[in-house]
Amino acid sequence: MSENVKSSGGWRTNKWVRAAIPALLLHCSIGTVYCWSIFSQEIADYIGFSKGATEWAFSFAIFFLGMSAAFLGNVVEKDIHKSSLIAAICFASGMAGTGFFIYYGGAHKGSLLALIGIYICYGFIMGIGLGTGYLSPVKTLMLWFEDRKGLATGLAVAGFGAAKAIASPIMQGMLNSLGDGGIYKMFLILAAVYFVMMFVGHLLLKKPEGWHEPQKKEKGQGILAVIKSKPISNYIGIWLMFYINITCGLALISQEKMIVKCIGLASVVGIISTISAIFNAGGRLGFSAWADTMKDRNTIYKLIFILSIVFTGAVLLTNGIKNGEGNIALVVLVLGLIFIVNAGYGGGFSNVPTLLSDHYGMGNISAIHGLTLSAWAFAGLTGNQMATWIVNTFGEPVEIQHTLADGTVEALTVNPTGYQYVLYATIVLYILALIICLLMVKPTDKALAAKKAKEQAKAASAE
Repeated sequence: MSENVKSSGGWRTNKWVRAAIPALLLHCSIGTVYCWSIFSQEIADYIGFSKGATEWAFSFAIFFLGMSAAFLGNVVEKDIHKSSLIAAICFASGMAGTGFFIYYGGAHKGSLLALIGIYICYGFIMGIGLGTGYLSPVKTLMLWFEDRKGLATGLAVAGFGAAKAIASPIMQGMLNSLGDGGIYKMFLILAAVYFVMMFVGHLLLKKPEGWHEPQKKEKGQGILAVIKSKPISNYIGIWLMFYINITCGLALISQEKMIVKCIGLASVVGIISTISAIFNAGGRLGFSAWADTMKDRNTIYKLIFILSIVFTGAVLLTNGIKNGEGNIALVVLVLGLIFIVNAGYGGGFSNVPTLLSDHYGMGNISAIHGLTLSAWAFAGLTGNQMATWIVNTFGEPVEIQHTLADGTVEALTVNPTGYQYVLYATIVLYILALIICLLMVKPTDKALAAKKAKEQAKAASAE
C-alpha cells in the first residue's frame, strides 16, 4: 500500500471511516442474534409453541451463519460491496420476515406455518446475512491496519460481542412499551433500523487503493492449494481448536444464568449477564491486540486454554457450583470461571483471521476464514445441546429459595450436580484443545525466523 494512501487524512482514504466504522456498523447489527434469550419465551408464548420448539430458530441461525460463511467466502473475497449488500438485505429481510410470522402465529395459535416461517426467516435468511456480514469487513480491516491486524479485527469482532450488551436493554424496553403484539412490532422496527445501519456500513466499506496489484499472484491460487501449502494437519488443528473453544463456551454460557442462581445471586443475574457480555467483547479486543505483540499468535490460544483449564479445574475441585451459596470465595471463583470462559470464547473468534493470515497469507483469507467458520456452525448445534443433555441426564433437580427485591420468596428449581458435570465435559475438551494447539498447529514462518535469529544472537554472544 502506498505511503500517501496510509497517511492521507481525507475521509475517502481514512482507515477509520473506510474500515473501522463500517465494520462496527455491520457487526453491532448482526451481533444482536445473541439477544435471542431476551425474547425467545415471548415468541413461544405468542405463537402457541413450547420454548424448546422455538429454540431451534437460534440454532439454525448459528448453523447457517457458519455454512454461509464457508460457501460464500469466495464471494466476499471477490467483492466486499456485493457481500456487504447481501448481508444487509438478508439480515434485515430475515428479521422483518420473523416479525411477520410471529404476527401470523399470534393470529393463528399453534400454526406450524408460523413456526416454519420463523425457522426460515430467523434461521436461514438471517443466517446468510450473519455469515456474509461477519466476513465482509474482516479482510478490509487487516489491509488498512497492516501493523495492528489483531487490534483491528478485535475491534470489529468486539462489536459483534458487545451488540448483546447494547441491544438487550433496548429490546427489553421495547417489549415493555409496545403493548400487545410488542414482540412482532419490535422485530419490524429493528429490521428497518439495522438495515439503515448495515447499508451505511456497506456504502462506507472500501479496501485501500492499490492493494490488489501486488496480490494478483497469491490470489491466483485456489483455497485448497493455499491450505495444502502447509501440512494439512496444521489447518485441521486450527479448525478443531476453534470448534472446541466455541463448543465449550456455548456449553457454559447456555447454563450461565442457572449457575449464577445456584450460587445465590439470582437477584443480580441480569447484571452478571451484562458483565459476562462485556468480558466476551473485551476478550475479543484484548486477546487479539495482545497477540499483535507476540511472534506466534497461536500462543494466545495456549493461554486461553490454560486459563480455562485452571479455572474449570478449581471449580470442580472445590465443588464450587454446589457449595457456592453463602461462600464468598467460591462465588468469586465461579464468577471468575464464567468471565474467563466468556473472554476466551470471544478471543478465540477475533484471533482466527489473523492466525490464518499469518499461516496462509492474505490472498485468500476471506475464503479460508469463511471455511473455518464452519466450525462455528457445527459448534452451534452441539455446544448448547451437549450441556442440556448432561444437565437432564445427571444429578437431581433441587429447589432453592430466593428472596426478591420486594421481600417475597421465590422457589427456583436448579441442578447443581448437572452443572458440575458440564464442567467435567468442558475440561476434557479444553485439555484436548491444548494438546492440538501444542502438537498440530505449527509455528509460523515469522515465528521460526524470530527463533532462529534469537538462537544466532545467543550463539554470537557466547563466542
